[in-house]
Amino acid sequence: MRKLLSSLLIPLLTSAIAPTAHAASNEATTQRHFASLVSGAEPKLAELSLFMTLMPKGGDLHHHYSGAIYAEQYLEWVDKQGYCVDKASSKIQKHRPDAKGCVSAQDVIADEEAYRELLQRWSSKDFSNHGAVKPPPDQQFFDTFLYFDDVASTNTREGLRTLKQRAIAENLGYIETIFELAPSLPDAGFERDLAAAGSDSAKLQALMAAQLTKLDADPQFNKGVRDYVANVQVSSEGIDDADFTMRYQAYVLRALSPALVFSQIASAYKIATLNDKVVAVNLVGAENSNVSMRDYSLHMQMFKAVKARYPNVKLALHAGELALGMVPPEGLKFHITEAVGVAGAQRIGHGIDISHERDALRLIQTLRERDIPIEVNLTSNEFILGVKGAAHPVELYRKHGVPFVISTDDTGVTRHTLSNEYVLFASRYKPTYAEVKKLSYDSLRYAFLPEADKQRLKKQLDTRFAKFEADIAASESRAQKPVRTARDVK
Repeated sequence: MRKLLSSLLIPLLTSAIAPTAHAASNEATTQRHFASLVSGAEPKLAELSLFMTLMPKGGDLHHHYSGAIYAEQYLEWVDKQGYCVDKASSKIQKHRPDAKGCVSAQDVIADEEAYRELLQRWSSKDFSNHGAVKPPPDQQFFDTFLYFDDVASTNTREGLRTLKQRAIAENLGYIETIFELAPSLPDAGFERDLAAAGSDSAKLQALMAAQLTKLDADPQFNKGVRDYVANVQVSSEGIDDADFTMRYQAYVLRALSPALVFSQIASAYKIATLNDKVVAVNLVGAENSNVSMRDYSLHMQMFKAVKARYPNVKLALHAGELALGMVPPEGLKFHITEAVGVAGAQRIGHGIDISHERDALRLIQTLRERDIPIEVNLTSNEFILGVKGAAHPVELYRKHGVPFVISTDDTGVTRHTLSNEYVLFASRYKPTYAEVKKLSYDSLRYAFLPEADKQRLKKQLDTRFAKFEADIAASESRAQKPVRTARDVK
């Protein structure tokens, strides 16, 4: 009987252990291969680019829809909508081509000089080659949106499909995109009341609570909310499938007047309660603009007031996207601190000025203890802020155990990919393969998704990593064998 049981059990145990051992071997081979790519003074960038393109990436959590579409596609939409482009200014005009220099997109493309200048204005193309029109880089970046906004929001269905296909091509399974600007309403009386309240937090909170009630009863406000929800529903049809998932953030533009910003925050939160595909609210725009700096603390009070009404809606905030010299030193002291401590942000976009924040060590401790991740955008930070390499605080976050994820920001404007962001991280900071793999999983862990969806995506990622590591192991095995040429056969 004992021999019979052994003869039955041993093959079963062997078959159960073998795949696990094989997977561990594949992972170990992948670890060694990765280490060989980043070790030494000069990382092997070509091989590293191949590795990161093939490597499964869980999610991209800091991603702007309009900034992710390339200028070339926006030009297609210009002709599709019957608009024209002013050749002198590269700006879209909402009328048909005419004899005054406003031509079709195809005519722009046919004129190599005009086409090149348009690409330089609508993106960062050629900027680092010193071949482009050269405003300050932060101005260059934020100005691009003024060129293509007229077609960005009217082609969202097609645009999302383009982004999905690009994501699948680089083995990315999830995008959380900052999608469309939330609707707003002006209110001069509310602005006068806010100005009278000054910095009195209690008065501000009372005024804002009353304004929320007023907006909730406003027919125009509610129509804007319904229209936004309907657009998300129509635009996102057919996006989710077995290979890919996308969710959306409604965003607020910080450069507007206080009443418009507050009504956008209110509508964004309300939208997120009405459509489960809208998983969060965000705040965008240059932090160093006059209005952004003047009203920053007021904006944080606004988020505090609205979040109290909608406590289950998630909040990610662009905060600390500033570098020394962009604003006076005191302007670097409070952005991340107030985003976390006043507004209640659950993720921080960029977080570059952390070293200059008031009581920075306590803030770092808070980020770690509350498990608030930083969305790290290396290409964007280098272009807009001039911050890269050892000057980037990602090393500070790594040292102190502050969670972070690798993300893209605006891949169409700065013309890169999520894979390239991983290449930059690996080549600059020499992580282990285990850390890089963990970052891929962390991008799902910190997604604003229900736990069931996270687990579903994690299982997909498990399967994709098993295949990736098997493919790398097989490739390394082939590479170690002598190559037989036609001459060898002869």
